[in-house]
Amino acid sequence: MDTDDLTPIRRQYLQLKSQYPDTILFFRLGDFYETFDADAELAARELDLVLTSRPVGKGQRAPLAGVPYHAADTYIARLIEKGYRVAVAEQLADPSTVKGIVPRDVTRVVTPGTVIEPELLDEKRPNYLAAWVGDGRQVGIAYAEVTTGEFAATQIEAIAAGEQELLRIMPRECLIQAPDEKSREVVVRPSIGSAPIHFTPFAAWHFEASHARQALLDHFQVTTLAGFGLDRKPLAVRAAGAIAQYLRETQSGALVQFTSLRSYSTGEFMALDPATRRNLEITDALRGKESTRDTSLLGVLDQTRTAMGSRLLRAWLSQPLLDRAALAERLDRVQVFFDDALLRARVRELLKSMPDLERALGRVISGHAAPRDLVAIRAALHRVPDLARVLEGSPGWSLEAAPDVLDLLQRAIVEEPPGAPPGIILPGFSAELDGVLSASRHAKEWVASLERSERERTGIKSLKVGYNKVFGYYIEVTHANTQAVPDNYLRKQTLTNAERYITPELKEYETLILNADERLVEIEQRLFKEICAQLAARSKQLLETARAIAQIDVASALAEAAALNRYVRPELIDDPVLSIVGGRHPVVEQTLSETRFVPNDVAFDDDARILIITGPNMAGKSTFLRQVALIVLLAQIGSFVPADRAQIGLVDRIFTRIGAQDDIATGQSTFMVEMVETANILHHATARSLIVLDEIGRGTSTYDGLSIAWAVVEYIHNHPRLRAKTLFATHYHELIQLADHLPHVRNYNVAVAEEGDRVVFLHHIVPGGADRSYGIHVAQLAGLPRPVIRRAEELLEELEQGQRDHASRPAPEEAPQQLSLFGAKNPVLDELEKLDVNALSPLEALNKLFEWKRKAG
Repeated sequence: MDTDDLTPIRRQYLQLKSQYPDTILFFRLGDFYETFDADAELAARELDLVLTSRPVGKGQRAPLAGVPYHAADTYIARLIEKGYRVAVAEQLADPSTVKGIVPRDVTRVVTPGTVIEPELLDEKRPNYLAAWVGDGRQVGIAYAEVTTGEFAATQIEAIAAGEQELLRIMPRECLIQAPDEKSREVVVRPSIGSAPIHFTPFAAWHFEASHARQALLDHFQVTTLAGFGLDRKPLAVRAAGAIAQYLRETQSGALVQFTSLRSYSTGEFMALDPATRRNLEITDALRGKESTRDTSLLGVLDQTRTAMGSRLLRAWLSQPLLDRAALAERLDRVQVFFDDALLRARVRELLKSMPDLERALGRVISGHAAPRDLVAIRAALHRVPDLARVLEGSPGWSLEAAPDVLDLLQRAIVEEPPGAPPGIILPGFSAELDGVLSASRHAKEWVASLERSERERTGIKSLKVGYNKVFGYYIEVTHANTQAVPDNYLRKQTLTNAERYITPELKEYETLILNADERLVEIEQRLFKEICAQLAARSKQLLETARAIAQIDVASALAEAAALNRYVRPELIDDPVLSIVGGRHPVVEQTLSETRFVPNDVAFDDDARILIITGPNMAGKSTFLRQVALIVLLAQIGSFVPADRAQIGLVDRIFTRIGAQDDIATGQSTFMVEMVETANILHHATARSLIVLDEIGRGTSTYDGLSIAWAVVEYIHNHPRLRAKTLFATHYHELIQLADHLPHVRNYNVAVAEEGDRVVFLHHIVPGGADRSYGIHVAQLAGLPRPVIRRAEELLEELEQGQRDHASRPAPEEAPQQLSLFGAKNPVLDELEKLDVNALSPLEALNKLFEWKRKAG
């Protein structure tokens, strides 16, 4: 269509839409934000809006769907949650003051990773924007939090490890290179299954090394990135530079708060793969989502009083430390609060209802602050001196009170300000503002008294003084009293029953009042920006205070959890030892209302590296496995642990293979998922790792499963890179034979008490192997019909009897004798038992194998 045939508003809309083709454009028209064309159809579908149409030119109509401007954030939040990007085009002038079309422009672009509005955020979770760039071998990852100023980047040697790190970060939005036919570079996209991450293609040139590097140099106003630890991490530079460019395009004001860029190595932290995070339910519960109670580890541990502290605790749980000195410092801080209940109570009371200083400052720095943000900062800073006094003498805390900033906010901002000027600045803060207020107040008082004084002067008892937007202030007199109207009244409007008049003096005061209202808004807006600028200038100090408050909150919260739940301080050592006395599962013990939780011990050392645990279903094997892993995890975030005593040698990774589930999205069966997770463990575990395996091989036939389980234990035991601390729960009772032939394997089982036909699970782990699974008993408890239970018992008896008969039947003389795996004595086996494998060179080992083959032949 010829643009001359379009309405002016349509031309304005299309011009803005052309600049933001990949976003939903919210176009302000009066009291509504309207969407048009395909955007309208999408918005109507996703937001359940009524789809209508609007004339846009000669004989042309365009699809239309709108939302009220005052409710826009709610609708934007729903679109962002679904992964869409929204550009907001505002009216840049008051329509009543503009002749012709109102100027409009996009004032912000809201994307999943750049949200700053409190209504669109989960206060207890970070809202990360990430960037990913891979070259086929390595990967660079950067992430930023626009509400707090956190900015970090890393370079990882393997794509799979990079995907694992991206899942740890779990950004709301991740930038990836858009397809570029001209580029010959290998572009590797992350493969992360169904994780709720929105991937945003970003023009490939933004990821080019030169563009990305220059973007960072320009932003930080430096000549080298060596000071950020990125001089030898080109992929990390490319990812971080892409974020800087994306923010400049979408949220330019947010870039101001990124004053530093932290480079890090994933080797500084305990590695937790996605399966382990899921199986241990560290931050999110797998079951019971319909319940109001959070049954994740975080849900039990989070006794924080502030949103800042809750986010920090989540971060600690996602990145357990490997540095014993840093862990000792954290534990010392927790110990202070644990030992002094009065101090802990006073600190937690001061932290109660503490505003989110970190995010309020973020909005101030980015230029998106509202008056309520300054009130939040004032309330937080008001408590800092008291918090500092309470903690005086306790080592490790550094709290800057910033009394000048607090004084500024106390003098400037009213107690409960409206959402926008006027009315947010206190009287006495600005002489200019006070002068306008005084003049306006005098004029309004004069107008307010005008009706009374004119009635007395004219004798017209029904005289009224009123106001409307069209004619302004007026004096209304009924027709019956027109003869009494003074000469200085000027007729303005005739009504059915009355006449409306003005006077020169009334118009003078009207002008004064209306001009004063505009001036008040103008002055308060200017003062508000000046106050925000002063806060932004002190942002570094104030953010350090916010982060110190978060650390205090986490330390006191961990102490509170320890005191409430009878946790003890773990002893951390560097030796490959893991000894837990009276260990408990931190979540399960909270959910047991009638039955008291049964604590259990575990002991690993140089001699005992693999513990094979047998026993019936529902007896507590899986709980025991998880509790050991969770106790180690808690110790390595700097928390006390649920046990009577714990000595823990730091582990570099925790691996878990627990439970049965399929992955329909990728077409993987339950058994395939089990094998993939097991393969990942065997390829990546080290001697410093903790491995938790539950029911390996149960997804296939008995003999296949037993063979795989047996081989996995042997591999972990014998491989010189492995020999990791391993908990191996199984129903294959045959595996208890391994303890007789592998020196570092030990057998344990879950104790059971039998009283006639009654079976009682004691939930206690004791030395030795089990020889029964009690599966039929569990089936009975689950409610299977009694005839099914009776028949199962009959079949079980027949099968066991057949097995006994087969074992006792002598083999025919003509049949070859089949030796058990470890049964008959053999000179080669005797020699193997005496052999020191660690002392052999590769050549000597090959020679030995050749010699044994010759003897066997």
